[in-house]
Amino acid sequence: MINKWLEDHENNGELPLYASVDIRDAGFKTAVVDTNLFPAGFNNLCVTSREDASITLKETILNRVPTCQRILIITEKHTRNKWYLENVVVLESMIKKAGFKTTIASFLDEESTDCQNDGFAELESASGKIVKTYCLKGLMKQIESQQGVFDLIILNNDLSSGIPEILQSSHIPIYPSVHAGWHARKKSHHFEHTNWLVEAFSEITKQDPWLYSCLFKRSKNVNINDPKDRESLADYASDLFKDIQSKYTQHNITEKPYIFLKSDSGTYGMGVMPIEDPHDILTLNRKGRNKLAKGKSAIPISHFILQEGVPDTSTDQPYARDICIYQINNKIVGGFYRFNPNKGARDNLNSPGMSFKRMCQIPGSKACLVNQDSDAESCGIDPDPKKLELYQILARIAGISAQKEIGDIHKELAQ
Repeated sequence: MINKWLEDHENNGELPLYASVDIRDAGFKTAVVDTNLFPAGFNNLCVTSREDASITLKETILNRVPTCQRILIITEKHTRNKWYLENVVVLESMIKKAGFKTTIASFLDEESTDCQNDGFAELESASGKIVKTYCLKGLMKQIESQQGVFDLIILNNDLSSGIPEILQSSHIPIYPSVHAGWHARKKSHHFEHTNWLVEAFSEITKQDPWLYSCLFKRSKNVNINDPKDRESLADYASDLFKDIQSKYTQHNITEKPYIFLKSDSGTYGMGVMPIEDPHDILTLNRKGRNKLAKGKSAIPISHFILQEGVPDTSTDQPYARDICIYQINNKIVGGFYRFNPNKGARDNLNSPGMSFKRMCQIPGSKACLVNQDSDAESCGIDPDPKKLELYQILARIAGISAQKEIGDIHKELAQ
């Protein structure tokens, strides 16, 4: 019944090309806490997962662009982030293995020597592989004069700063949609759809939907440095704490409620802070306010979501962990656990110092951290099958939520 219900929703529109879904498991509840439509951790997938991903990628791409042969991958401008570049290396290898020719480009500084002389830069990934990255502006000019050089553009850039003009006028199909970037998306919109879907899901399971979702509130046009705006945020937080405590009491949970104050747009763990008490918002010091004032690319944050925190109460691992599920066209292709030895069970783990354990079902694979000192292909952990089944269901719900969310954005643009 659950699978049929999911498929009915999945067939209702175009699903995200790919996505990563962050899940927190407190034991007493399990919920999606973030969904990224431009995932940047393909290097953290098990080697067997990458093989499965190539098969799913081929099917998905040919369903959308049947004559596709050549693909342009547009990446983030993280030229110094070697682990992001490792993600690009793996993404490109999966696309090549699917049978497509690939070229990588990014919004590099067009005035740089590399762009002026060669039209590309050679960047080094964490494993020492060279990523030949073309300067996008120059490359797009070549495309304009040679129609049909590429059959498809795959974005691995979340367009936080908006849609560049050179992409607005592109005649080449682009996936994910340029309108799915963080310049347009709002986490609060995503979780409105998620919570609505979880309510419908819970009608099948006959359980409280709160067990699979997070309570939240949103606040617009906030200046985090303005005391009056912080008072307003603290009032929202106070109401949310009361709602969470009511659920804790209903389910006999003795944990202390907490929330996350987050930018309503953005990723990479930026603009995120755990709040243990509404008063914490009123007394934010300069460092805390600065952290919440700007997101990626120093873009000012003015819209916030206050989201119920889900603590990691597992005791089988030495560190708290997030569950990260990777999907292509809403089909699970792998995942990993995010750890951070410097953080606790109630913290944002997507921050400096984080490491990963791949979800691998390989005989003899060892459960070790994947970080700057260890990147063995055999490194992984076999997830609990029952837990994994729930994570997969919640991740598919998140993918359907994104489908509906982007559909709403396209409808608004068409009006």
